[in-house]
Amino acid sequence: MSDTLTVGLPRINAPAPDFAAKTTHGDRTLADYKGKWLVLFSHPSDFTPVCTTEFIGFAGVAAELKAKNCELLGLSIDSIYSHIAWTRNIAEKFGVEIPFPIIEDLKMDVARAYGMIHEGASDTSAVRATFVIDPEGMLRAMLYYPMSNGRSIPEIVRLVTAMQTSDANGVATPAGWQPGEDAIVPPPKTIAAAASREGEGFAYTDWYFSKRPLAA
Repeated sequence: MSDTLTVGLPRINAPAPDFAAKTTHGDRTLADYKGKWLVLFSHPSDFTPVCTTEFIGFAGVAAELKAKNCELLGLSIDSIYSHIAWTRNIAEKFGVEIPFPIIEDLKMDVARAYGMIHEGASDTSAVRATFVIDPEGMLRAMLYYPMSNGRSIPEIVRLVTAMQTSDANGVATPAGWQPGEDAIVPPPKTIAAAASREGEGFAYTDWYFSKRPLAA
């Protein structure tokens, strides 16, 4: 890999890489999203069919995410002018307005900081990556998809909801968890606590596996 394309991967539960970038909605920095959740996602190129379906999908959940105090921010290495032309095309051809900003990353500064450039996957295009950043600017989740397959937008909404639920209630969520379902109680950390777990009123399976309902 050449030095100009050298990238590193950010780390979960570490500060998200800072950025200052031009977008279709004006300049944006990571600090602009302080106090909010942020879904930052990259796409390989404007005017591509899979990416178009993803943008339509994200537009469809933008209001739902905003109600959860979560913003959307797209990125590709294309220019602002290309982004504007593409979003106008989506509005014209598909009847969908794109309500969130898209970063112009011609120098690939943001893409490199977030590990979005993978040689062998997409030459110099940003791969299909998604990052969830919490209100304190900490990177909480990373998802990578292949070039040939679009993201599951409902899964990204579910993931944000699950992390917010875990933070608010001090619980974990099981595979495929949906709002309204029971959550997993953190397992005990001592022998004495393990011995008393069965009598603590949870939905008990074993000392390390118990669930509890969450308040509506």
